[in-house]
Amino acid sequence: MRVAVLGLGAEGLRAVESLKRRGHSVYASDIRREIPAKPEGVDLDLGFHDTEKIEAADAVVISPSMIKTEFMERFRDKLLCRVLEGHRKPKTIVVTGTNGKTTTATMIAHVLECAGERVLLGGNAGGGFEGYTELFLRASEEEFDYLVVEVCDMTLEFASECFDIDLVVLTNLGEDHMDFHGSMENYRRTMAEFLKGRDAVISPSESDRELREAPRLLRTYSEYTGPLRVEGGFNRLNAGAASEALRYLGVPEDIIREGLAGFEPVRGRIRSFIINGASVVAGKTDNPHALRAVLSESDFDVMFIGTPRRTEEWRLHILDEVAESPPEVLVIFPGLEDTVDMVLEYLEGLEIPSEVITVDDPDEIPGMVLEFSRKYRRVFVGGNGQDRIIRVQEKLEEISSCE
Repeated sequence: MRVAVLGLGAEGLRAVESLKRRGHSVYASDIRREIPAKPEGVDLDLGFHDTEKIEAADAVVISPSMIKTEFMERFRDKLLCRVLEGHRKPKTIVVTGTNGKTTTATMIAHVLECAGERVLLGGNAGGGFEGYTELFLRASEEEFDYLVVEVCDMTLEFASECFDIDLVVLTNLGEDHMDFHGSMENYRRTMAEFLKGRDAVISPSESDRELREAPRLLRTYSEYTGPLRVEGGFNRLNAGAASEALRYLGVPEDIIREGLAGFEPVRGRIRSFIINGASVVAGKTDNPHALRAVLSESDFDVMFIGTPRRTEEWRLHILDEVAESPPEVLVIFPGLEDTVDMVLEYLEGLEIPSEVITVDDPDEIPGMVLEFSRKYRRVFVGGNGQDRIIRVQEKLEEISSCE
């Protein structure tokens, strides 16, 4: 099959890899003249989209960010999610919101598998999955009973276009992707539109009237009280959302309880380690809502915070949460980008009474945590930079296992 991939952000690059891996012929293009990573082994155009090549393709993969462009309207019938139909056959559960999406979606998929169902789990490439295209292709190759999809709040319209959604699970709404939404009011309005006419499981703390009146069927959830291996009240809420979704799907209570009891933490999300008798907590907390949830349960003597991209200044507001519970030592490291200078400038305005240390190489963090654990009782590693935090977690696991 000849496939045109328009837009080479995280989603587009993952799509190219998924298609190449299956032997499809790929034309890829991006309106930008320079992109961070150029795909190899494809017919590539940068700075423009060649409409003749797109017309000649059997299917088109379009970046979710191009959902309202003329290319979307012109090639709608050629969209890969329309050319392929396999992903429309399984019962589809979409998990969206600000925080807890990956954990909640993975919990749902895990319990369904415990119930003997054939489950395909995936989501947008920016969230750590292999991308939407991988889902379309896998579902065309194998038969599944359920499709569980993590949907980023920036790709809601794309998800509406490409999936036949049976249930939406909304974990929460917090200050994330404000460069895209513009305001929390716009974010809520967009989410309400997405929920309209659908069955939904919604956070009990969400009181917005428009949001609660949008679904055809509304169910709320509470903190899960059964045994869990994941930590924190926020994860009990994730498990509560998952269990309510599973009840909606008709999964027996004993299977829900047994499945959630055996669920292991997702890589990169909050995990705890004991090192030199100290409690070390590490995990991605890249928006104020996420960090607030962690700090509401414990203060920390030492905090390592990864920096955001230079174009995402709104992520700096996680430092406001740090200022509310300042540690004795605050360590800043390059997360999504090396924007340590931007973070230091922001910190000047907060006047946090902490000793501030900067780190050039995130690979130094595990060793620093080991040293700090000899003096301090509670250490946190988080902020931005999921891949780097995962590497830190892996090293911390090695260190803690040797004790």
